[in-house]
This record gives sequence, structure tokens and C-alpha cells, in this order.
Amino acid sequence: MSITTEKITKRTTAPFRYDIVGSFLRPQAIKKAREDFAKGEITQAELSVIEDEEIRKLVAKQKEIGLKSVTDGEFRRSYWHLDFFWGFDGIEHTIQEHGYFFHGEETRADSARLSGKLRFTDHPFLAHYRFLKEAAGEDVLARQTIPSPAQLLAELVRGENEKAVDEYYPNREELFEDISKAYHDIILAFYNLGCRNLQLDDCTWGMLCDRDFWSLMAGEGYDVEELKELYLRLNNEAIKDLPSDLTVTTHVCRGNYHSTWASSGGYDSVAEPLLGRENVSAYYLEYDTDRAGDFTPLKEVSGEKLVVLGLVSSKTGALEDKKQIIARINEAARYISLNRLALSPQCGFASTEEGNILTEDEQWKKLRFIKEIAEEIWG
Repeated sequence: MSITTEKITKRTTAPFRYDIVGSFLRPQAIKKAREDFAKGEITQAELSVIEDEEIRKLVAKQKEIGLKSVTDGEFRRSYWHLDFFWGFDGIEHTIQEHGYFFHGEETRADSARLSGKLRFTDHPFLAHYRFLKEAAGEDVLARQTIPSPAQLLAELVRGENEKAVDEYYPNREELFEDISKAYHDIILAFYNLGCRNLQLDDCTWGMLCDRDFWSLMAGEGYDVEELKELYLRLNNEAIKDLPSDLTVTTHVCRGNYHSTWASSGGYDSVAEPLLGRENVSAYYLEYDTDRAGDFTPLKEVSGEKLVVLGLVSSKTGALEDKKQIIARINEAARYISLNRLALSPQCGFASTEEGNILTEDEQWKKLRFIKEIAEEIWG
């Protein structure tokens, strides 16, 4: 149990003491339906009916195990990030020569490239959220997860994509402004549908911790300090002047594809801008392996912001050692108040539709395990 003597307050807003990152393993019904749709054997409307049914089941399961903030599992997406990018005006779906290079595996090669000026007018994710909100009911929060503005910029300048940026935005400042504005506008659209819990998923900070990996994304000769400030600016501009009852959090990742990873490195090099100056309410931080470094950077978390410790791996079905997880939470509490900590998996269970290498039963056991530990520590 915890070594703390401080008074623990009950969490009534996101993030909660036991939490999730967002994505869930796709059930077989979803996989088959998407295959049938790709082959032209069912219509988009028929696919949507199956997705609706499986999302309702997923929401019910999340509520059954006691989650206070639920997602649609990203069941309608192929990727955690690209599907969202494709929904903006001025962005097209492309195929690059290579996918992303993970540890021992290469992803599919889909990408997002500019095809005109970037803006938000409408987006399919709004209808997706409307359905989730109805399925969730009034007793839990319906959380919307989207990739961060910084992540969009990173994709738009990746490899051959950068030629399109040069064509449509010879003045990069205009692109930066349009990215933040498009995000700000769509976040307000989610808010108007009732969203009060929005999460920005962001690999850029995790990748910046690994200079060797980031050189593959940003190219040689980039200035890492300039990138940090640019990513911080894009994200903060997108979420400024939002309604006070909208909780915006961020999840920082080092890659999560088919149980593999993309980068290594502790948070030390990005802690000051990310943890000190990004204007979110909480950070979901990957901490399931020593690739994430130690907890010292948590000293940089400013104000009363929270940290959700991703100490439980979503990449494997084996349960961690409970005593070890509790010991690590208490170790983190040396740098930030235990009252400002929570617990979750290190990432989603299926950042892409391939999913990680574990079973659905193991997935749910992981979340029950997290809840058990959280209740023991925080009551």
C-alpha cells in the first residue's frame, strides 16, 4: 500500500484514478466487416451498423468494469492519427514508399499530405462522437481522442509530403496558424456536441527523446530546440481560450504498433517545455519499461496538473507484479504529489486496427488489475 500520509481527494473530473488511453482490440465482427467493405461486399451503411453495435457493446463493457470516462475504442479508425487528418479540408490520403520503422517491424505505408489550404468545415469524427455520447449516457464521460496538432505537422513534412507543403505554404507561418485554427475550431465543434473530455495523442515528444529515430521523421540537420518550441506553440494555440469546463489532456507515446515500439529515451530532454509549459490538465505518460527513463522529470510538472502513470503494458497479456507497480507509484510520488497521480496502461490496446498481441480477455484483465491497484492506493 501507499507510504503517503497526505489526504487523498476523490477525482470527479478526468483523469480518474484508474483510466485508459483510448483504443481497444478490434472484435472479430469489426475486422470481418472492414474486410468485406474493402472488397466491396457490403456498403458503408452496412459497415456502420456493425460498428455501431460493437461500440455499444464496448461502452457497456467499459462501464461494467467501472471506468468513469469511456471511448469508442477507435473502432471506426484504421490508425489512431491518420483517419483524423484525412477528415480535414486540404488533406489527402496517400501511400508512401515506406511506413514507419518500428523495432523489428515496418508499418503500413499510408500517410497524409496537403492537397490545398488546410481548414476545418466539417469532419466525420463529429458524427462518431455524437454516437458515442448517446451510447455512453449521462453517468460517464464520453472521451474524444485525437492526434495532436504537432503530430499533424510532423506527418505533413514527413518524406515526400514536404513538397506539397512547399507548394501550398511557402510561408510556413501560415501553415502553423492554419493547423492551430483548424484544431481549435474542431475542438469547439466537439464541445458543442457535449464533449467535456478531450485527449491529444502525441508521439512527437516521445520521439524527440530519441534523436536517432527523429532524424528519420524530421530529416538531418533539424534543430531539436526549435522543434520543441514549435510543437509547444502549435498545441497551445489550438487549445487556448476554450470553455473552462472542457478538460484537455495529452498522451505521450513512443510508438505502439502490433506490440512493437519506435523510440527510446527518458523525458528529461523535453520535460521543461512539455511538462512545464504545455497548457493541458494532465499527462498520460508511458512508463512501462526502462526505455522511458526514471521519474525525475516529473518535478517539471507545473501548477496542479496531473500525471497518469502508464505503468501497465498494453503490448503484452501478462499481468505485471502488483507490488512492483505500487512501489513504482510511490517512487513517482517522491517527485509529484500522490494526489496528482493516477494509473493507466502505457498506451491503447490497438493504436492501429492490427492491434497488439494479446487477447480481448487479457485486455480486460489488465484494466481490472489497474482498477484494483488504484483502489488500494487512492481508496
